[in-house]
Amino acid sequence: MAVVELILLQRVEKLGQMGELVKVKPGYARNYLLPQKKAIRANKANLAQFEAQRAQLEAANLKRRDEAERVAERMQGLSVTIIRQAGESGSLYGSVSSRDIADACGESGMTINRSQVVLSSPIKSLGLSTVRVVLHPEVDMPVTVNVARSVEEAEKQIRGERVVGETEAAIELEDDIQLFDPNAEQPDIG
Repeated sequence: MAVVELILLQRVEKLGQMGELVKVKPGYARNYLLPQKKAIRANKANLAQFEAQRAQLEAANLKRRDEAERVAERMQGLSVTIIRQAGESGSLYGSVSSRDIADACGESGMTINRSQVVLSSPIKSLGLSTVRVVLHPEVDMPVTVNVARSVEEAEKQIRGERVVGETEAAIELEDDIQLFDPNAEQPDIG
């Protein structure tokens, strides 16, 4: 199996820290790490260049991390609401993707890229979900995503109230109405 040796220019989750020599598959290097400028090929010239610039790279990384930590503190507890059409069972017609969440965060005053939103799988039902937003390779923050059919329903979900589907509401209303029984004793209306 072919592998490529790289020098990481920043921390990469589940791979390594800045300055580490790592071995990865050629496709991962060619399609992700090298174009994103997260790594450089490990050869004598690049190793010498990296060591010469290591202090500058670490200082720049520290500055970006501090900025990301300040943003994370300022946006602590961020909650965004996304209005979507859904069936009676609460499953969405479609799904909420990382792009939708990034756009909703932008409307809340936090400019993020969709690649910064970490979703294990798309959100496909109504309710509250917590997603991770990576502001820096070493700084991430949780964002609460409230998916609802309307603003009123979103407010109910935030308060922790159970949102009843339309069919369930009709059944509950039907239970509250007493049906006319011709054989029952009628009250005397005098």
